[in-house]
Amino acid sequence: MEKPIQKIRHYIFLKDALVIALTAFGGPQAHIALFLEVFVNKRRYITESDLLEIHALCQVLPGPSTTQTLTAIAYKRGGTFLAFLALLVWTLPAVSLMTGFALVLTYFQTKGLSMDFTTYIQPIALGLVSYSAYIFTKKSVDTKTAVLIFFVAGLLCYVWRTPYAFPLVLVMGGFSSAYKFKKQEKMPKERFNLAWQYFFIYVGIFVLAASLGALTHSLPIRLFENFYRNGSLIFGGGQVLIPALYYEFVSFKKYLLKEEFLLGYALEQSMPGPVFSFSSFVGALSMREHGFWGEILGGLVAAVGVFLPGTLLIFFVIRFWDQLKKFRVVRASLEGINAAGAGLVVAGALVMLRSLSLDWLNMTIFAITIVLKITEKAPTPLIIAVGVIAGILSPLLKVWISSF
Repeated sequence: MEKPIQKIRHYIFLKDALVIALTAFGGPQAHIALFLEVFVNKRRYITESDLLEIHALCQVLPGPSTTQTLTAIAYKRGGTFLAFLALLVWTLPAVSLMTGFALVLTYFQTKGLSMDFTTYIQPIALGLVSYSAYIFTKKSVDTKTAVLIFFVAGLLCYVWRTPYAFPLVLVMGGFSSAYKFKKQEKMPKERFNLAWQYFFIYVGIFVLAASLGALTHSLPIRLFENFYRNGSLIFGGGQVLIPALYYEFVSFKKYLLKEEFLLGYALEQSMPGPVFSFSSFVGALSMREHGFWGEILGGLVAAVGVFLPGTLLIFFVIRFWDQLKKFRVVRASLEGINAAGAGLVVAGALVMLRSLSLDWLNMTIFAITIVLKITEKAPTPLIIAVGVIAGILSPLLKVWISSF
């Protein structure tokens, strides 16, 4: 009887994960609140202290922190198989929606249909990016060392606009604060219990994808490697991922126009589920020259590439995190990594802001968006919806004004 009961429990867990994926508006903070409500208070899959501990671990690992948190809970509950099923259930709705948006955008462009609904999306999206930069900086930069690392990292990322700069800046940030380890409390160390197979798979996939991409020049393989690299090296969640993708796919490789990128980001902000699902929008548009199925393939490889490394890392690290966090150098380096990540986010926001036409209307919409987010006067989906409606009505408004 144990196996049928276990299957039923796993089914209930996956159903809960799907419900959260379809209703989790508001980003990581809202996701964790729902995890607490459903997984802790309602189902008692895990204790509150364990949930917060797992989430803290995921925040200091590269990759999508709330996705890793959900995966880790599933792993503790039912092992690797349930963890991968939970990952699929959690990411599939948002990935499908973002890939669908890319297909619709391509259809509008190829058919020459009106894009007036996007008229005011760019200043709104840049307002959302700037608000994220403000929040991330406020949380991550709270010491003199962090302020210095923040400014240096931001300057380097602003001047050196290449995707290869970001991992180096983050590593430099970690080393820059590691020297303060003596201020950390000493904790007794224990022997590590390592699951090396996940680490070897993680590294092996990266090496294989990079090698095959270089040898074959296949765009899907290169896209997979690009997103796998970002999923492996982005600390700080979606706030850091967005400017990194902008640098790589808009500024560096020019696969997307800045207007397309910001439209996709705005749409993602109005959708439930993980922020990293935005990668499927970018991947799909990067493959638009290969037709309908090429775009679907691009969205798929981008999603797999960006979510897979974080999952493998959490499988590897979760077994020995309790031992690893007792090393003072590890704890001290987190200050610099987070500060450097904040610098990257702010630099990315400034680069994107340069693309905004500085007329009074754009700047007004940009400012109103930031004020609405800071004061929490309107949810993001409502802000996006009003912007889309205003864009649709703008030609009528111009005709009405010109008639006077």
